[in-house]
Amino acid sequence: MANLFLNQAKQYAATRPVYPLELFEFIASKTPRHDLAWDVGTGSGQAAASLATLYKDVVGTDTSAQQLAYAPRLPNTRYVHTPPDLPLEGIHAAVARPGTVDVVTVAQAFHWLDLPRFYAQARSVLRAPPHGHGVLAAWCYTEPRVGAAVDEVFWRLYHGSQPHWAPNRKLVDDEYRSVEFPFDPVEGETHTGPFEFATERRMDLHDYLSYITSWSAYQTAKEKGVEMLDEATVKEFAEAWGGQREEVKTVRYPIFLRIGKVRPQSDDA
Repeated sequence: MANLFLNQAKQYAATRPVYPLELFEFIASKTPRHDLAWDVGTGSGQAAASLATLYKDVVGTDTSAQQLAYAPRLPNTRYVHTPPDLPLEGIHAAVARPGTVDVVTVAQAFHWLDLPRFYAQARSVLRAPPHGHGVLAAWCYTEPRVGAAVDEVFWRLYHGSQPHWAPNRKLVDDEYRSVEFPFDPVEGETHTGPFEFATERRMDLHDYLSYITSWSAYQTAKEKGVEMLDEATVKEFAEAWGGQREEVKTVRYPIFLRIGKVRPQSDDA
């Protein structure tokens, strides 16, 4: 997965949406303790920075050293470059000891993970009953909404880009609804989601097109000699934008959260 983002790590950090405070406050409200958070697939640290305002300590891990280079350096946050095949013992040594993590978060990276293996890692480090209950929170954002004219051009481009996305992307299109999620509902909830949030970003046309070029599908297509944002497509976007490329518009990204707590050991047996 990391290789898909190597060439545009700086661009990824600059163009991706910032997650809303409401999302993190909701997650934090479901963890009895706020000592340690592990942000998996932290990338350039968008989620880790917000977690650091709510948890005493945060560790962010990623398989891409290039993306980690753009993560914000904070006094209560450390970043660890982890190979994809790091064994459980390595997780305990580099990330956290067993049963010490209050929340494991995965922001826009859940669909890249080997889920059975990841679930085993998460259960191993999360606090488990009777000593509290650790929480796993995984979310994705789906495609941006600007307005009818721009969105029409966008969806034509997005549907045409499907051959260049990894198969895992279908989990995002499905808003993580169909993914196996073997955790119990958190306190006060009757299901594990998805719970819907949203984030907004102010963009001019250059920013908006830069977001598209940060896609892994854009990179994959370009490597095959396909320019998704060819001259005709850019012209369509410019006309839909309203003719003034410098005009700043509000771009809305829907967010879908799956969240659950560790089951008692007897339930997993």
